Amino acid sequence: MRLIAENLSGERGGETVFDGVDFALADGQALVVTGPNGSGKSTLLRVIAGLLPHLHGRIAFEGGGEEFPTVAAACHYLGHQNAMKAALTVQENLEFWRAFCGGGKLGIADALDDVGLGGLGHLPFGYLSTGQKRRAAIAKLFISHRPVWLLDEPTAGLDKASDERFAGLMQDHCAAGGIVVAATHLPLGLEGVKTLEMGRVHV
Repeated sequence: MRLIAENLSGERGGETVFDGVDFALADGQALVVTGPNGSGKSTLLRVIAGLLPHLHGRIAFEGGGEEFPTVAAACHYLGHQNAMKAALTVQENLEFWRAFCGGGKLGIADALDDVGLGGLGHLPFGYLSTGQKRRAAIAKLFISHRPVWLLDEPTAGLDKASDERFAGLMQDHCAAGGIVVAATHLPLGLEGVKTLEMGRVHV
């Protein structure tokens, strides 16, 4: 499988925020996207995910077969917002996302164990701390299988131990043939990654 961007450009609010982005990632590879605020890191991830149209260029996912025929079908997108309902329990939120996205390799209880929230599935999401909320959102990556993880500041709000735990989970995903694209200001603890530095834009 390969995720490919060729001469990709994107806009926000009618203004071009990045242009001429090129990369090619094979299964097992990770790309860390860096750059100042406003340089288009989040916009790039949304364009890859199919949440925003691209202005020019090409984005493609090859080798996904019938299961993942398009880029959007192959991607999990984890944005700044956790996309969980505060009034629902953690379990109920994850059940919704599993029904919406399809099943994965792990059940909900095992996914919560992996992110260090074992035994907390019964709590309303709104009761969790900032770091716990982020870990519950990360659990969505495991309850529905997608080969490509698009992660926007994935470790925001996590403590050092949770950072290290998530670094291990990302490494495991790549080792199993997955692909990671992560936009971040912080080191992610990943080894052997490619990097893409987005340029500063004029506004």
